[in-house]
Amino acid sequence: MKRERVQLEQYIKEIEPLNLEVAKKMEAYMDGLTKPVGSLGKLEQLVSQLAGVAGTMEVQTKPRITVIMCSDNGVCDQEVSSCPQEVTATVTYNFTRGITGVNKLSEFAGADIHIVDIGVKADFNHPLIHNRKVAYGTKDMSLAPAMTYEEALEAIWVGIEETSQLVKAGYQVFGTGEMGIGNTTTSAAVTAVLLGLEVEEVTGKGAGAKDEVYANKVGAIKKAFALHHPNAGDPVDVLAKVGGLDLCGLVGVYLAAAHARKVVVIDGFIAAAAALVAYKLCPEVKDYMVASHLSKEVGMQRLLKEIGLEAHFNLEMRLGEGSGCPILYNLMDMATHTLLGMGTFEEAGVDKSNYMHIWK
Repeated sequence: MKRERVQLEQYIKEIEPLNLEVAKKMEAYMDGLTKPVGSLGKLEQLVSQLAGVAGTMEVQTKPRITVIMCSDNGVCDQEVSSCPQEVTATVTYNFTRGITGVNKLSEFAGADIHIVDIGVKADFNHPLIHNRKVAYGTKDMSLAPAMTYEEALEAIWVGIEETSQLVKAGYQVFGTGEMGIGNTTTSAAVTAVLLGLEVEEVTGKGAGAKDEVYANKVGAIKKAFALHHPNAGDPVDVLAKVGGLDLCGLVGVYLAAAHARKVVVIDGFIAAAAALVAYKLCPEVKDYMVASHLSKEVGMQRLLKEIGLEAHFNLEMRLGEGSGCPILYNLMDMATHTLLGMGTFEEAGVDKSNYMHIWK
């Protein structure tokens, strides 16, 4: 454990902040385009971030891929979800069939998906499902820690290693997805600890829990807190005691994307909970994150505010799977196509001084 934690800390130290010089150079370039300064708002901010992340004005938004971490959660034994736990394995397999929401959204956006079995309570034999199983699901956190500290670290490294391989394969933009019945419970638990909030403030009804199931979620989280006392000062301890293997893997995705100077897109509440852990481990990771949509889960706004991000869309989505990421990829394409293709004031024959009183 000591070696792996030290190794993780060393890896994190290698993550560099945004290249502000290039980001500002891109801002200056966009200020010279034939439009009021800053008038394309978040589109301009996005392109500036893309430039600062890559460290070049030659930004790329393709190819792009959403990494989907799949795992089961022992807390499902407490009936915290209206869906049976077997659905995790079913949907994980269905990702390979091209029939899920994230499949179709990704197809439309010209994006790929990368399916990782990091802890499903089933075995697969399919070339599109990458077997990186740390365990056959976590333990029931209301009775015992969800996993050991070593398992949490191992799962984080799975995310780092899988993402690093995809970087080597040439992917420029990454998204974060997950599949795991019960993972809104684990995400709410992690969020409550790291934000110092009451459980009810960040716990929603997930895929559509009934009142009794919702009460089970809140009760299971509170029981876990009372038993295990997760340490908010050590995000890995929080993951180990009340988190999930999918969350750990996604933390690794965020860290590896930032390490490689690649943009990484946050999907909804579960992906945002993992983003919060990554941010707590390494604040510089925020520079590489883009929030896609505002999940309907009650804790989402609190999460993004803590990290210092704003969602680009509010589509009342709560699917998960990484479904918000392809929508954001399309926005990236639109932003770069427009702002790197517009004419300058000089090319348009427009007097720039008429626009300079309109500031960002």
